[in-house]
Formats: sequence, structure tokens, C-alpha cells
Amino acid sequence: SCLCGSAPCLLCGCCPSTKNSTISRLLFTFFLFLGTLVSIIMIIPGVEKELHKLPGFCEGSGSMLGVQPHVDCSSFLGHKAVYRMGFAMAAFFFLFAVLLVCVRSSKDPRAALQNGFWFFKFLLLVGITVGAFYIPDGAFTSVWFYFGVVGSFLFILIQLVLLIDFAHSWSQRWLRKAGESNARGWYAALCTITFVFYAASIAAVALLYVYYTKPEGCTEGKAFISINLILCLIVSVVSILPKIQEAQPHSGLLQASLITLYTIYVTWSALANVPTQRCNPTLLVRNSTGPATATEPPATWWDAPSIVGLVIFLLCTLFISLRSSDHPQVNKLMLTEESGAGAGAGAAEEGEVRRAYDNEQDGVSYSYTFFHLCLVLAALYIMMTLTNWYRPDQSLQVLRSPWTAVWVKISSSWAGLLLYLWTLVAPLVLPDRDFS
Repeated sequence: SCLCGSAPCLLCGCCPSTKNSTISRLLFTFFLFLGTLVSIIMIIPGVEKELHKLPGFCEGSGSMLGVQPHVDCSSFLGHKAVYRMGFAMAAFFFLFAVLLVCVRSSKDPRAALQNGFWFFKFLLLVGITVGAFYIPDGAFTSVWFYFGVVGSFLFILIQLVLLIDFAHSWSQRWLRKAGESNARGWYAALCTITFVFYAASIAAVALLYVYYTKPEGCTEGKAFISINLILCLIVSVVSILPKIQEAQPHSGLLQASLITLYTIYVTWSALANVPTQRCNPTLLVRNSTGPATATEPPATWWDAPSIVGLVIFLLCTLFISLRSSDHPQVNKLMLTEESGAGAGAGAAEEGEVRRAYDNEQDGVSYSYTFFHLCLVLAALYIMMTLTNWYRPDQSLQVLRSPWTAVWVKISSSWAGLLLYLWTLVAPLVLPDRDFS
């Protein structure tokens, strides 16, 4: 009944009784992580070469673009495989987002699609994945690249919302504990963490100037680093202004330091996509006649910003699956308010069998559709991250890093700083609203 039925998934005896809503989110997240793992395996050089054995996966792909029908795309196979895996995951979650629109409680028959039939869901994901590998190239890679760009931009914004919420909650809890216990250790910890974040940011900015700019030229890189540094300085100063402190006593430098560090990371990630070898020492170039090349041949197809982005993706996706914010405004925005948290609570104590109990009989604990749309964006983001935001040129001879990736990442960093600035000044601009 756990795998093939519509009932909530049973848990083994060693696991505690858990809310059905939490189990469902974790299992869908597990599907996303499973697809991510498969994508990582496919892009490993040794496995990438074996993809030649897939019938029709490489040969003839160029004939649909009006170029030579026999194009040696050996160095693009991992790239193509990740794109098709990303398409399969996005299609899978988008299907559930459409099917579960306006589900209000577990009494809706469609709620069983969210909380049960896990074996059939797995078969569906496998079937979509197999079908995706039979998609002819044509314009698929070019068109799906722009879908990935837009989806990744939106997911970066979701990451920023979660990061800002996490920073505010972190500061509030530590200040509350410091006030309750009158212990200076909490204040010392806040100061230490804040200092570490700012020190890391300053060091990172210095390294960006050293490695991604030159005394002559590289104007774009200098402008991006300088603008973001100035914006981070502005939000740090605004966060400790007397009027801001009066309206929001819990706002401070801890939140600003965390936002600053993340902004510098996004800036680094953007500079790593600048398509100029002189201004980007980590630029990778792949052509149809050889493996990835750079100043020194890399051991893998990923660079350091992609690895950091992968870690942040994992943390944020888990946060989306498990989160329950301390701020009602964030719950309303993210549609994750635990409106039905109390429903079915007694079921957790019935009998000795440990199981997932239905806590959504009176109302769903989160928006099913919004949750799946977040996973769609996450699938697109991880697809772009694993391929370094690169795309083949029109002749399918070279994988290039386009300026599109640079501007999307820089724009997302600006949007995040403006969003954080708004959380600081909103109580002053809208005094009639409750921002507690």
C-alpha cells in the first residue's frame, strides 16, 4: 500500500510518526536529487564517452540544423544528456503542478496523487526520462537553454527570499536567547559570525579584482565588482540606521553580512561566465575535436562556482521541503503556512505502528502547485549549473559561455539586494502594515 496505493506512505518501525505533508515533500525532493545524481554521473568524462552507445544520440544531430550530417559531438554528449535529464524532471514536476491546482485538503481525490502511488510516480519519471533522450536535436538545445535561463533566474530569487528569511530568523533567535539569559556569549557569537562573513566577503572581492580584472581592459568585470561592492556597503549602512533600528529592532549587520557574502558569490559566478579568456582565467572551451581546454586542462567539467552553487541548491531545496518560517509574510508569499498542522494530530498516537499521519484533512499545509513549480525551477537551475550555463554554437563545433548567463546572474544579485533593502525600509514606507 505504501508504494502502489493512495494511502499515506507507511514508515518503518525505526522512524518516528511524521506528518504526511512532510513525507510527501521529502519524497518528491528525493526524486529531484535522484535526477541530479544521474545528471552528475552522465557528465563525468568516463561515463560521457559511453553515451556514444545510445542509438542516434549523436549521429545525425547536425543534419537538422543544415550543417554536416556527421558531426563529432563526443565532447557534447554529457551536455546533451544533462539537458534531457533536466527536461524530464521539469516536465515531471510541471505535470503534477497542473494536476494538483486548487487542492484544498486531503479530502480532495487528487490529494492521493500527491501523497501516494510512489512506485507509479517513479515509473512515470523513468518513462519521461527515456522519452526525453529520443528528442531530436533540431532547435531543442537552443530553445531549452532560454527556458533554463529564465527558470534559473526565478530560482535564484527564491533562494534569495529564503536566505533573507533565514538571516532574519537567525538574528532574532540569537538576540532573543541573549535577552532571556543575559549571556554575553550570544552577543559575542553574533559579532564573531558577522565579522567572519564580512572578512570573507572582503577577501573574495580582493581575489575577484586580482583574477578577473586587468589594469587595462576587463571593464565589465571591474564595473560588476565595484557596483555590487557599493550596493553591499549601502545595505549594510542602512541596516544600522537609527530609524531602521527603531522600526525593526532585530535588523542588524548579521543579515547584511550574509546577504553581502551571497552577493559576492553570485558576482563570482557571473564573472566565471565572462566569455573572454583574458578576463576569465577559469573559462572552459570545448570543441568537437577535443576535450575541455583552459589555461590548464581541468580534471572535471565543473568549476568552483558550480560546485558551490550545487551545495547551495541542495540546502535551499531541502529548506523548501522542510521549512516553516517564523515570519507570516514569508509563509504567505511562499504559500507554506501550516494551516492544517493540527489536523490529524491524534492519529500519530494511535496504536504502536509508527507511520505518516494525515494532517491535511481540514486544509493543506502548503500549496501543492507552488511546491511543484519550485521544483521545476530547481530542476532548470541544476541543469544550468551542471552545464556551466554553456551552450553549443550554431555549427555545434564549440560550447561557449554566452553573455546572457553573466547578465542573468548579475541582475539576480541586484534584485536580491533591492529585495533585502525593501525588507528594511518597508516598515517606514508602509507604517500601517504589521511587519513584526
